[in-house]
Amino acid sequence: MTTTMTLTIEHLPQQHSFQALVDGQRCVASYELAGAVLTITHTYVPPALEGRGIAGQLTEAVLQHARSRQLKVRPLCSYARAYMRRHPETLDLIA
Repeated sequence: MTTTMTLTIEHLPQQHSFQALVDGQRCVASYELAGAVLTITHTYVPPALEGRGIAGQLTEAVLQHARSRQLKVRPLCSYARAYMRRHPETLDLIA
């Protein structure tokens, strides 16, 4: 069973990441930006917090950011790749 919670996600452009603090633990989606291509490099959720939909919400935040800035996305992170496959509405963002 997956429990989805609404997160407060913060964009940290200097750190090339989006983060959420959940139960005092940092969850993060990291990216690199080169020209008009945003590469999602890593998604991390501490094991104790897995199964709550956190990685999905972080990935969605990164993709919304890319779309709003007309960037293409390269999902290097295996989670981001799988997320985009499960959400075909995001596939137009693929670099």
